[in-house]
Amino acid sequence: MKIAFIGLGNMGGSMAQNLLKSGQMVSGFDLSEQALQHFAEAGGVICDSPQAAAQEADVVITMLPAAKHVRDVYLGEQGILAVLKAGSLCIDSSTIDPQTIKDIAALGSEKQIQVCDAPVSGGTMGAKNGTLTFMVGADHAGYEAVKPILSFMGKNIVHCGAVGTGQVAKICNNLILGISMTAVAEGMALGAKLGIDPQALAGVINSSSGRCWSSEVNNPWPDICENAPASRGYTEGFATQLMLKDLGLAIEAAGQVKQPVLLGGLVQQLYQQLCLQGDANLDFSSIIQHYLPTKVS
Repeated sequence: MKIAFIGLGNMGGSMAQNLLKSGQMVSGFDLSEQALQHFAEAGGVICDSPQAAAQEADVVITMLPAAKHVRDVYLGEQGILAVLKAGSLCIDSSTIDPQTIKDIAALGSEKQIQVCDAPVSGGTMGAKNGTLTFMVGADHAGYEAVKPILSFMGKNIVHCGAVGTGQVAKICNNLILGISMTAVAEGMALGAKLGIDPQALAGVINSSSGRCWSSEVNNPWPDICENAPASRGYTEGFATQLMLKDLGLAIEAAGQVKQPVLLGGLVQQLYQQLCLQGDANLDFSSIIQHYLPTKVS
């Protein structure tokens, strides 16, 4: 089986390396020379365009920043659907709006190419360790086809339904995540202001009804969770600008079906402000900076 991997950044690069470690033959493309170098050092075959990577591939995996990049790679002037052979399988693990991947899948079907969505949860550490969760949007046959491939890169492979539902699951999950992180930041900051030791407060929260992933695993207060980004200056995590993007996708999708997302809209504005302050690349747990007179470190 020949695999093409397009998009070898912080997530895609590690995912491709796990495919290589499993013994797969992987060709790759990225705009970054550094990303290509790391890929080649791991045993990947560098290609000079998405089409070149995909031309002989049985499976194509894409991990790209936004819907416009996904559309361009699949449908653009040098798009891969034009060169893929019938029977090929495409897996898009980018986080984009559900409609884009539905449109691409419909065009792929006309060429007898199966396209599914499989966005991920687990961050850069999950990508490195091969413990990602994949949320798959595909028919049953498509899910069964992609499951063994995704298992080289992830621990949990969840079938969410038809094409597009993987993206629905991802944006709804991250809508909740952004809100819960903001709630934990607000509570932690209030407790510290009122005089309780943050370690003691976190202990109470994590053994009580306020417990959640944002409090227990990625607490926004420094040195509560040893391995959390907050304990290393909010670096090497899920970037604030990416959380802002995902909140925007959720709110856009909500508008299309006239579903209110009141808390989501408020939290989106907070993350927008954080990005405008120059903290776009910090982990999204840095939202706690909104609640403090000076930055914690």
